[in-house]
Amino acid sequence: MKPDLSAAELTLLGLLVERPRHGYELEAVITERGMREWTEIGFSSIYYLLTKLRERGLIVPDGAAPAGGGKARKVYAATDEGRRVCALAAERAIAEIHPVFPRVLVGLANQPAVAPEDVRAALDRRAAALAERVETVRRTAAEQPHAPEFVRAIFDFTLSQLTAEQAWLARYRSAGETAVAPYDVKREHKALYAPKNTAWDLVDVPEQRFLAVDGTGDPNTAPAYARAVEALYAVAYTLKFASKGSAGSGGDFVVGPLEGLWWSPDPGVFTSRAKDAWNWTMLISLPPWITGAMIEDARCTALAKKKNPVISEVRRLTLHEGRSAQVLHIGSYDDETPLMTELHGSYLGARGLRPTGTHHEVYLSDPRRTAPEKLRTVLRQPVGPHGP
Repeated sequence: MKPDLSAAELTLLGLLVERPRHGYELEAVITERGMREWTEIGFSSIYYLLTKLRERGLIVPDGAAPAGGGKARKVYAATDEGRRVCALAAERAIAEIHPVFPRVLVGLANQPAVAPEDVRAALDRRAAALAERVETVRRTAAEQPHAPEFVRAIFDFTLSQLTAEQAWLARYRSAGETAVAPYDVKREHKALYAPKNTAWDLVDVPEQRFLAVDGTGDPNTAPAYARAVEALYAVAYTLKFASKGSAGSGGDFVVGPLEGLWWSPDPGVFTSRAKDAWNWTMLISLPPWITGAMIEDARCTALAKKKNPVISEVRRLTLHEGRSAQVLHIGSYDDETPLMTELHGSYLGARGLRPTGTHHEVYLSDPRRTAPEKLRTVLRQPVGPHGP
């Protein structure tokens, strides 16, 4: 019999050559070893494939295993012929180069039909997906420190393929005549970071990820606020340089503007400007491909350089504010009160809306270099309909 097995058939047969197993155990091993990273075996197809292998005489039933008080599960074992065919097919799979047909190549071939900004967005999503998959494979491998050497080799091969694609993607996004500009949240989300309206309007805010650090006190005088902002920028720029310089990253990005969430159990402290009682979470937006592991590495690197203990408190925060009232305020931060009074006193009520989240500000100007009357700040308030 020729060893003409599909990849899925050979994978299952190999697991049964290792030792007899039932269907649920096969599913567990496939998941544990991350096999779905390199072959397609759905849980519902396992029994179909077992039937095909049995009909070819490559496996046979080998008794039954108890199923925790339920119906016993049928165990299968490889036959002598199954072991022979498995060995031949595995040898051929190792030695021969098989063509692959990645869908990304089809997409690149049709790139002229796609708007440049949509190409950038698609490449950003691919970079994020690659980073997530790399992190998953590394975590799965780390959870099996005593796995057999051939299993370790599979993890290593998978990671080398993924990181090679990351390196290609980084080069493609930054080189040649069609160089992809660094990711810039102000460009990608113009409605949120470059609004024109100086009167309240409604926007839909998608899910975003941020670097975040929490604190309390007057942002003009509290040492904790200054340390928090310094810590955010230290980690953000460390991430930027690491991402730009690493072949296995998603590429370069522009560090976003400082943002802040502001709240207090007593809303009156904002209208009275009792800033010592203000609670805040300061933010800097992140590109979609930045992972928790990358942030942890950046924290360690930044902390070694800056010696600012607040760096260790910087965390990743995901926000999905959804429908929000938003306005561009031009002027001093202390002159925001009339706009906020209008929002809560008339604008929301006239539209049957109420606040549903934390007051959010985006600081588009550098207060060290901009006159107070020219400061540009986005004011945003997540909202929802009034209940019955």
